[in-house]
Amino acid sequence: MLTNTTNLKGFTIRARDGELGTVDQFYFDDETWAIRYLTVETGGWLGGREVLISPFSVVHTDWQARRLDVALTKKQVENSPGIDTHQPVSRRHEAEFFGYYGYPYYWDGPYMWGPAFYPAGLVAEPALSEAAMADSIRRQSQVSHLRSTEGVRGYSIQALEGEIGHVAGFLVDDDSWAIRYIEVATRNWWPGKKVLVSPAWVERVSWAESRVSTGLSREAIRNAPEYFEPVRITREYEDRLFLHYGRAPYWLHEAGHRSALALSGD
Repeated sequence: MLTNTTNLKGFTIRARDGELGTVDQFYFDDETWAIRYLTVETGGWLGGREVLISPFSVVHTDWQARRLDVALTKKQVENSPGIDTHQPVSRRHEAEFFGYYGYPYYWDGPYMWGPAFYPAGLVAEPALSEAAMADSIRRQSQVSHLRSTEGVRGYSIQALEGEIGHVAGFLVDDDSWAIRYIEVATRNWWPGKKVLVSPAWVERVSWAESRVSTGLSREAIRNAPEYFEPVRITREYEDRLFLHYGRAPYWLHEAGHRSALALSGD
């Protein structure tokens, strides 16, 4: 299901033995545009400390109750490696986090989640020993590609001919936790209209200039099917969207990868 990240903000995170807190922000990988972490406001039980939760741990989404159930205990979260969410998250910090929980490294495999297309269903491995974890961390690049969705909101959107609007939000797939669309507010040019653009059509992001550049024309964006929030995104709407832009839909690309994987026997 596709949902705007603003709709997920405030969701309760429930562990196996009680509530952890509420969803605050989202960190995405600016290479694959996948949500890698949710930041959780824990309230009083951890002294107000914010913690990171990986989609690897999410086992169920209850939309009516506005709750995410995770396969964690409160003690696990309490003892997890501390990460200052107000500072850039390094690959070293990520390696420590994944080593602690026994998750596979998402950057160490051919698919969006390393060994798999989706984070759900991957069995956590036993936590690495301190020596093994230290060795693994030493071998990792120190470069991380994580960005906060809140930090990117408001960035200008550039068409081929120049500015066309700004980033108003993100639509995420709650199975793959991939950002499928960037919500673009074009009120700079046409008051009130919002349209969607796939991250696959982004050619460059200038973090210094707060700008997202696409390979699309102003005319193409202006005439795109309008996006109405909070109307649910249907496959019919997505078909119209990709047909309008003349691009192949993401589900065909992913189906091709899955077919190749099945033929290879992996």
